[in-house]
Parts: sequence; structure tokens; C-alpha cells
Amino acid sequence: MQGKDVRDDVDATSSTIGRPLPRQPLVAISADVVGLYKYLWQATPLQYIEAAVAGAGVFPLIVPSFGDRLDFDQLFAAVDGLIVTGSGSNVHPSLYGGDGSQANGPYDPARDSTTLPLIRKAIAEGLPVLAICRGLQELNVALGGTLATEIQDKPGNLDHREVPSDNRDERYAIHQTLAITSDSCLSAIVGGDNIIVNSLHRQAIGRLAEELEVVARAEDGTIEAVSVRSARAFALGVQWHPEYWIKTDETSARIFRAFGDAVRARAATRLGVADAAE
Repeated sequence: MQGKDVRDDVDATSSTIGRPLPRQPLVAISADVVGLYKYLWQATPLQYIEAAVAGAGVFPLIVPSFGDRLDFDQLFAAVDGLIVTGSGSNVHPSLYGGDGSQANGPYDPARDSTTLPLIRKAIAEGLPVLAICRGLQELNVALGGTLATEIQDKPGNLDHREVPSDNRDERYAIHQTLAITSDSCLSAIVGGDNIIVNSLHRQAIGRLAEELEVVARAEDGTIEAVSVRSARAFALGVQWHPEYWIKTDETSARIFRAFGDAVRARAATRLGVADAAE
């Protein structure tokens, strides 16, 4: 168990426009293309869906990775937030001028073709965005940044990869100390300038996109969290996995609660505009 117990439910019934909001506003969530049971599946790991429901109090809507075959305008007319999940795959280096060899894989180009435009559109339209692990890396690439691969091999860097274990709790154990930028959005969320997290990755942000601001670093200087400078709503990317311990770790829970609050605020605004138009 990590940290202290926190509440599982989120009170999302209040409204600033005099009308009860849906208890679970819709939030788009990214999907991977994976092989399972001799089929290809569009899938999202359970830990992200559970955290969306139990931690943020939202209704996760899994968006299939079909790229520009999807009508994003129709999707964004219905959802009030976006979660970009972690994954076992990496953003294809051709999207940021990197080495596209299999050594830097595995890849999921169908996901890349979907998440990158989703991220750009969500930020442009003022939707709350929470990007986790691969999601943080997609956020940086979507806005013009690059990624560094196999960071554990670079002199002076820590080994950020998960520990070898068949026990998932051991692999996702909270163990790495981060320094939070003072007076940043993340500092306001977690209530301090230092946190301990479960960061598990072999890639990281290389050149930071101009629209992003660093809000947390590891002890070796690796960028572990960013926010979007021009965002009109919550827009946070974290390299670690707050979704895994939302029921027992206060820092993790606060991140998902803050995202859920931002989603409900956006839903309230959207419903208010709809009421005014009637």
C-alpha cells in the first residue's frame, strides 16, 4: 500500500448554472492497437479507466486509433476532457526527427495518428488534458518537441525503468523524488515543492516544445512534468503513473481530482452556453 487512504468518490452533482450536471461528464481516452487472442484490439489499460471513474469522477470514452478517419469535431461536441494514457509502445521517431529503428520501439503508428491531433485540438478548444507517461511524450511531440531515447544509458542519468518483477505493485512502487517548480500549477495541486512518485520509463522529453513549461524534474534533471503555457484549462503532462495508486496515495488522488474538477467546470460552461442558446 502507498500513502494514506483517500476518498474514492467524487461529488460532481453541483452546478454553477442552477442545473445539476451529469455526475460523470464524458472524457475522451486514448486507445492502443494490440494483438490479443489472435485478434487486433483497440484497448486501454484498466488502471487508467478505473482512475478516470474513481479518481476523477468522469465517464471515460475510449477513442479508437483511426486517425483522420474520425470526426474529431463530433467527438469534441460531446466530451469535456482528454486523458492520454501510458503504453508499452513509443511515439514513432519519424514524428520528431529521431531514429526510427526497432531498437527504439515498439511503435503504434495508428495511435500516433490519433493522439497527436487530439492533443492539439483539445488544447486549442480549451478542454482539460491529462497526459500520462507516453501521453506526456505525445504532448511534447504534438507541440513540436523531441524525445530522448534510452536515457538510462546517458552519463549522470538515473535508471528510470521499472524494476524486474512479476508483481505489479513492485513494478509501480512509489520511490522517486521529484522537485516541483514553485508557484506552478502542479505545486498548487499537490500542495508542496517535493513529491515521491512511480516513474517508469526509458524515454523522456529531449527538446522541450516552446508551448510547454517544466513543472517537475527528477534528481538527475529529467523532465517529469509539464504544463501548457497558453492553455485555457487544466493541461498537465506527467511522466509517472498517478493512475495506479489513486485510492491510497494522496498526491496521485489530487491530480485526478483536479482534472475531474476542471472537466466539470468545462461541462458547466458548455451547458450554460447551450442554455443561453435555447
